[in-house]
Amino acid sequence: MMQPVTVLVVGLGNMGASHASAYHRNPGFRIVGLCSRTIRSKPIPEELRGYPLFEDYQDALQTLTPAAVSINTWPDTHADFAIRAMRAGAHVFMEKPIGTSNAEAEAVVATAVATGRKLVLGYILRVHPSWVKFIEIGRTLGKPLVMRLNLNQQSSGPAWIGHKNLIDSLTPIVDCGVHYVDVMCQLTGAKPVRVHGIGAALWGEVARQNYGHLHVTFDDGSVGWYEAGWGPMMSETAYFVKDVIGPKGSVSLVPDDRPRGTGTGLSGSADIEKHTKTDAIRLHHADVGPDKHFTRADELISMEDEPGHQELCDREQALFLKAIREDLDLTEAMAAGVNSLRIVLAAEQSIAEERVIRLD
Repeated sequence: MMQPVTVLVVGLGNMGASHASAYHRNPGFRIVGLCSRTIRSKPIPEELRGYPLFEDYQDALQTLTPAAVSINTWPDTHADFAIRAMRAGAHVFMEKPIGTSNAEAEAVVATAVATGRKLVLGYILRVHPSWVKFIEIGRTLGKPLVMRLNLNQQSSGPAWIGHKNLIDSLTPIVDCGVHYVDVMCQLTGAKPVRVHGIGAALWGEVARQNYGHLHVTFDDGSVGWYEAGWGPMMSETAYFVKDVIGPKGSVSLVPDDRPRGTGTGLSGSADIEKHTKTDAIRLHHADVGPDKHFTRADELISMEDEPGHQELCDREQALFLKAIREDLDLTEAMAAGVNSLRIVLAAEQSIAEERVIRLD
């Protein structure tokens, strides 16, 4: 019987706690430590109590010598922590993004290649059955494609505090945008050639823009936009738009649209379960007959039994274990992480310089 892979979990926020829970319940892993800068003064989820606690990352790395490290910290630490872990001999699971600059992203991948360590990025939509099906159908719609995607989050309470802290590292179109431009790249299989971004600062609590919109043009003629905003002013209307349109029709993710908050508690658009949750996929066929009426009705593909957030994290960690034990080739996934970050950073550059950015 194979020995479990020892893992150090770094960062115990929303994503870190979910990934730690996945390791805790997966017999292929054995948690050897939990680490965050203030972990001794914060409550630990009941199922994770009893594991050794560390507040210094380097100390945890040297003391535990884990076979794997799970990095779920603020984005501006991702590259440094990942490189240190791989140089210490550990495989790495890292929440997106891979870094906060193109240079960081390239350095992380170069280190993975040089050390022979596995690097799995937390692109949760890649293990999500609804999104896998959405992309599969989108690829049948012909070319060029028009892709419309957004994730706006009206935040208050703990979500407000989380967004305020997160925006110190990354703006919304970068933090969440890497998921959605990765989807665009999977849909088209084409090379992004130019990016344009617009943004606005709607929130006096933070100095950076908390709303952004990016446009991407691909070398096959496909175009896509992505929109993201955080804060108490964001609208709960049309916060979930996921459409792909091609010459042969369109496909859309239909959200779980039950009541989304009362205005005093957690807003629905800030609920992590609703970031990916759908009820159905709607497929529209563009075919018309001699009378110019549609020849086929829209198809509604039920996704009511799709996995929740924790189950998706479980799938990500199952993939991480498989990559380690079966020596999976992760070249494409690592390149996709670098490419998606390059696109969203180009959008930030476009906003700052008030011009279209052409990609090499």
